[in-house]
Amino acid sequence: MTPLERALRDRIKAEGPISVEAFMNACNEYYYATRDPLGAQGDFTTAPEISQMFGEMIGGALGDRWKRAGAPADAIYAELGPGRGTLAADALRIMRAAGFRGEVHLVETSPVLRKMQRKTVPDGQWHDSIDDLPARPLLLVANEFLDALPIRQHVGGVERRVVVSGGGLTFDRDGEVLETSPARDEAIRSVATCLAAKGGAAIVIDYGHERSAPGDTLQAVRGHRFVPVLADPGEQDLTAHVDFQAVAEAATDAGAAVTPVVAQGEWLIRLGIEARAQALARANPERANDLQITFERLTSRDQMGQLFKVIAIHSPDWPAPAGFA
Repeated sequence: MTPLERALRDRIKAEGPISVEAFMNACNEYYYATRDPLGAQGDFTTAPEISQMFGEMIGGALGDRWKRAGAPADAIYAELGPGRGTLAADALRIMRAAGFRGEVHLVETSPVLRKMQRKTVPDGQWHDSIDDLPARPLLLVANEFLDALPIRQHVGGVERRVVVSGGGLTFDRDGEVLETSPARDEAIRSVATCLAAKGGAAIVIDYGHERSAPGDTLQAVRGHRFVPVLADPGEQDLTAHVDFQAVAEAATDAGAAVTPVVAQGEWLIRLGIEARAQALARANPERANDLQITFERLTSRDQMGQLFKVIAIHSPDWPAPAGFA
């Protein structure tokens, strides 16, 4: 039994069944505070760790929008859940080359990951919450951030909860599941409110569905394999598919503009990732095969290209980032 499971059992015994939202929040807070979950030795690998091209495409898209908006000197680069800082380093390399000299602000609560980010992005400034970001034009990225925020599940109009039964943790009801995420909605509203008031653009990338629909998407990953959701609390990554329709509605309600949702593979190809892969292969012929493999992994429909979606949120006074038209 994990230390967190023991604590959750005690909590359920004292307070009664806990919501899926409370369970997911407790698990991920413990999980991310106690380890580096990324890479071959971790539990999962994100796109920035697969190839520098991913961050470079994002940096190019944000740098281009910044210049087209008049290159405001007070704009900042911001990232939500920046992992090891790899995406920020790759994106900023391209943005700096385009003339961007703004500050770097990273929203990260994990002390383990903050330590790694300080090595990768030494000029960064760290925050515990989106609301702590400066009220200035934002050039913001959220890659695989929303999927880890807690969700609520309802079955037959009743909130689903976690109980202790038969010697283990289990759900108190089964049936068709409807998921919502107040935490995601609040995160998007915070970003969109700043964009609407101060200017800027945000690129949100995650796996999920374009339209709201019922279904149980809560999943757990450990050692790069799917595992039972309620097993070993705090020792595996809990995520749920992002409802991009809900993301767009929350951003619009806060006064921001939104783009259509685009599959990650299509978006990256529109931005020129294929030409970038070819240029890297010409400069590094010994890496040509590896570059083709990573290009396919990021863009192919049967890998990350279709499951992962991209949406941009931007100030109504700023042009939308490239790749969505």
